[in-house]
Amino acid sequence: MTFRIPALVLCLACAQPALCAGTNRIFVTNEGSDDLTVIDGKTLEVETTIPIGERPRGIGLAPDHSELYVAVSEENAIAVVDPATLKVLRKFPAGSDPETFAVHPNGHIYLSNEDAGLASAFDPKTGAKVAEVQVGLEPEGVAISPDGSLVVVTSESTNMLHFISVPEHRIVQNVLVGARPRSAVFSSDGKTVYATSEIAGEVSKISTETFKPVATVRFDDDKAKPMEVMLSRDQKSLYVAGGRANEVLVIDAATMQITKKIPVGKRVWGLAMTRDGSRVFSTDGASNSVSVIDTAKNEVIKQIPVGELPWGVVVDD
Repeated sequence: MTFRIPALVLCLACAQPALCAGTNRIFVTNEGSDDLTVIDGKTLEVETTIPIGERPRGIGLAPDHSELYVAVSEENAIAVVDPATLKVLRKFPAGSDPETFAVHPNGHIYLSNEDAGLASAFDPKTGAKVAEVQVGLEPEGVAISPDGSLVVVTSESTNMLHFISVPEHRIVQNVLVGARPRSAVFSSDGKTVYATSEIAGEVSKISTETFKPVATVRFDDDKAKPMEVMLSRDQKSLYVAGGRANEVLVIDAATMQITKKIPVGKRVWGLAMTRDGSRVFSTDGASNSVSVIDTAKNEVIKQIPVGELPWGVVVDD
């Protein structure tokens, strides 16, 4: 997650994100110190730290990169930041305990309200709630299909993925997965969802055509409690934050076999990738650091000290 020179607001909602210029910054939410670390994407040095609110966790960018959004969980709000000036522009109420969210191609924010068992959608420009869907207990992760027609929400205590249609905003399918699902990601063609299950220690591959799991990989290390999951730009590899295993695991997306384990800092939670896919950034919560992974070698090239208990990360490039 990143900032610097003004984003090209003329990208017309940026249906093609590659046309939007970012600030070449990485943004990190620190839930322990209630602030946002700003890292220079070229030098990989910390530029500054911004007070943001109580217990910041989820983070994401507007489709045209003109605004940065931060879920301020203890304030039940979303903070809106200008990624160029680094000014907090406004905050708007976002329901009970918003932790994670995803930004739809139309600019709306879809988030999980963990305490209320809801998935909610907001227009960040006005702060208006545009939809609300009852889901399972303790919703957590949110992902949106590339075409915007499906939203998937994980419910930790119900052990389900809830597939929600857009714009109807109704659940079209519930899919049972391993214990405590935390995060999900769509493939670029929208035909597959990959989801982590923290307590089960596994990653599931689900078809969006049949809404059935087609493969699962279970980790052999009891400390591996998978959190964030993301796909490489060529869609061939999954990167999975391994939690207490203190490593990022690389999985072959076709065979669902683990191909490499990359040692990082302690208690790795969040992940983000540069636009060209050359680097992955992990938030290492118990180390108060961000690890920088060179994806050509799948090796850590630097660890960057940040705030207390870093949780979310996004790249603005």
